[in-house]
Amino acid sequence: MNFTTRHESDAGGPVAIRHGQLLGSRLRGLRKRNGITLEQLAARCSQLDPAQSPSISYLSMLETGKRTPSPVVLSIIAQVFGREPAWFLDASAELQTDATAVAPDEVTSAFEPAFLFTPELLRAALPELLFQTGTSGRSFAQLLIRVWQETHQNDFPEIERAAETAGERVMPLSVDALLAICKRYGLSIRWIDDDRRRLNRGLARAHFETPDTIVVSARLRKHEARLKYELAFFLGHKILHLGDGAIGASGADREPDAAGSAASTPGLAQRDALIAWREFECSSFAGALLCPRTPFRQMLVRERHAIDIYRALGVGPAVVMRRMTAVSTYRHWHFFDAYPPGILRTVYRGNGISLPWGNLSVVPDPCPHWAVFRLLRERTAATAVKDPPTSQLSVMQASGVPRLYACHSLMTRDAAGAERVLSVGIDIGPALAAQGYDAQEIIDQIWQLCQRGSGATTIPAASAARIQNVAHVLRIGWVAAALENKARIICSRSAACPRDQCCGLDGR
Repeated sequence: MNFTTRHESDAGGPVAIRHGQLLGSRLRGLRKRNGITLEQLAARCSQLDPAQSPSISYLSMLETGKRTPSPVVLSIIAQVFGREPAWFLDASAELQTDATAVAPDEVTSAFEPAFLFTPELLRAALPELLFQTGTSGRSFAQLLIRVWQETHQNDFPEIERAAETAGERVMPLSVDALLAICKRYGLSIRWIDDDRRRLNRGLARAHFETPDTIVVSARLRKHEARLKYELAFFLGHKILHLGDGAIGASGADREPDAAGSAASTPGLAQRDALIAWREFECSSFAGALLCPRTPFRQMLVRERHAIDIYRALGVGPAVVMRRMTAVSTYRHWHFFDAYPPGILRTVYRGNGISLPWGNLSVVPDPCPHWAVFRLLRERTAATAVKDPPTSQLSVMQASGVPRLYACHSLMTRDAAGAERVLSVGIDIGPALAAQGYDAQEIIDQIWQLCQRGSGATTIPAASAARIQNVAHVLRIGWVAAALENKARIICSRSAACPRDQCCGLDGR
């Protein structure tokens, strides 16, 4: 393939201009649909070939048609997107312009009669509603915060900027570095000897004393990841809230029942919402400080979103999983933090996925085929397998339309030693559509094959190749790994199982 930067070909026609404009338009469209910035594209090209990779400015000129690439450069760019180089110059192979792949469910019309849902009536009705349903104010506030997160797709730039100013985007941060940052902001650390029995019950190991003291159990010196998170969390309170003391313990230190269900007193007090929101802000600050956006995103791409990078960063796996959903340029993520028998303490649903069970109460009939529930169940079952699969493809009905998800789940223990399952995943539909594939046709085929296969199926080769390409473009290795296992039908409740043969609770 021969490219030229001249405006006229030897035959007199505007071949180079046409090639440059066509290639630039297709490159820009493909890059935008995959949520990749010019800076990220340049970085990924550099990983493939540092010597020949194009710069950010050169990529910009390619997209505007001011330059045409050499065959080597075009080949590098094509590898990033899993395409053949010729595709960028093939006017007949148009990239679909409609990105109507499955989107999160939304309420599209107002409630009627509207006067019943005015702020004044809701403000008067909510306390009684919460009291009658036995829902604590803290749990209700956490539900509202979750919806706020999902509405804003986990993007909170003010918190990110505050964390980057404090940590100067250094990654990883050592304990000594964190202590130095705390000192810079006028914080002192008071180490105390705490009772081991209290620690084993999951009670707070650190708390804030206004105006400038973090009280920490000396036992945390042996738990570096936990200690770093505690320091970052309360540093966030000092920076964001001036250390006024209106903050509880870090959320990860509360017992599951207190954090994820209605175990505390029902009703709504003003302080409940304030404390829940501040804990969310401080938790977000801690994640942004320990895993700053730009270097962390680069690491995710380089390591193909491997969860075990938490070891190199010296943080817990929950911090890595939650930050994935916030820093990724792909926006269709979900995250669950679950405890036996079915308590969801933390939930994020940027892709609109239905919940496998409630996070305000434990439901009696959760679908046994969710990866997060299977790990909880198999871990405690007498016949539990030693190493259950951790990557899974799942197909699920949403408003009568099948959607395809990939997730990666792991069993771990929290700081109090309690078993928990962490699960992070994506909606694959938008990524398939971004590559120009007929996403709904692929997903419908997998759904029908699952129905014929008693709820599970091996992905057909053609569809598997497309999903492999999506995994390559998104740089998410566990999406490709999920293809090694059968895809499963999942649902939000077993009582409404959509399988031709209802699975019930036996998990078969």
